[in-house]
Amino acid sequence: MTQFRDETNCIWFSDSSQRIARQVTMTMETPKIGVVGAGAVGGITAAFIKQAGYDVEIVCRHENLARQISDEGISVSGVRGEHRVPMPAVADIEDMKTNKDIVLLATKATDMIPAAKALLDFLEPESRVVSLQNGICEETLAEIFGRERTIGCVVGWGATAHSPGELEMTSEGEFVIGTIDGQPVPDLDTVKSILETVVPTRITDNIFGDLYAKLIVNSCITSLGAVCGLYMGRMLSDRKIRNLFIDIMSEAMAVADTMGLQVESAGGKLNYYQFMAGSGLSAQLRRHLLIRLIGFKYRRLKSSSLQSLERGKPTEIDYLNGYIADKGRQFGVATPVNDRIIEMIKEIEAGRREISPKNFDEFFR
Repeated sequence: MTQFRDETNCIWFSDSSQRIARQVTMTMETPKIGVVGAGAVGGITAAFIKQAGYDVEIVCRHENLARQISDEGISVSGVRGEHRVPMPAVADIEDMKTNKDIVLLATKATDMIPAAKALLDFLEPESRVVSLQNGICEETLAEIFGRERTIGCVVGWGATAHSPGELEMTSEGEFVIGTIDGQPVPDLDTVKSILETVVPTRITDNIFGDLYAKLIVNSCITSLGAVCGLYMGRMLSDRKIRNLFIDIMSEAMAVADTMGLQVESAGGKLNYYQFMAGSGLSAQLRRHLLIRLIGFKYRRLKSSSLQSLERGKPTEIDYLNGYIADKGRQFGVATPVNDRIIEMIKEIEAGRREISPKNFDEFFR
């Protein structure tokens, strides 16, 4: 993958006589923080940051929810106990009271672009925007905000929304953050300190490698679950579906290799290079056994894309398998299994296909 680098990390200003370079920095003694999106991840993140004493304003789309959060607070339960945290809340980005030093963009990827464009009027030149979406959205956001203002982030912990403003943190984990050019900026440590009020946070100089690692898992589990409608345990007990799991991963790694992208281990545990190593029977059995173990551990997990489809909402497929397929076309790598999964989910979204395990029969005729 081509690395995008700004060798100076500077913003340039001109006057009539000279060009002056100024290092990008922020006054972060009391940063003004905006959180756009009050779903499971955005709401819980905002609650713990606010509870730690930061100046936080959340955008939550609906007037009723904004009033509820302002008056009664966001309710967080789960692995970190019970919390109720009131904070300033508005229904629209345009209603935010001040410009923001840091924005945590936690919308669905499908809502990301209009939200990002609306944020432009509330950012300073040195503001930072942190992407909390599933999939890889950072390149799209950088086109809107500029590369120097865009920070990539992997959300490595679990959450669910039981109802608006009633959220559960289902598992602990970490945030992984980094600039999309892999270059350090002074403000990254400040962003790290803020996010560490939620979960441990580490800085990487290979954010796309970390993002791609999570994307592969989601492209296998979330997308296959949306096609068949099964919980993960039942889905991964089927050998044919496990073969598709391996095929999706194999295509994704072939794309990464051609891009020159070093894929990090997913969650610090699943090393894709070791997983895909070998082509004999023993290697294939090893892969199937590991997938069965994953399916058993997370057997009650229901695909987030499946949940979106059941609510009549579009999935984030364009930023998951779609990212793999797009990069495959760009770099000349065939991705037929990912391509067909994308087509099936698009057909389900359009009402032309039912959600069913029988959809997978098309791969094995």
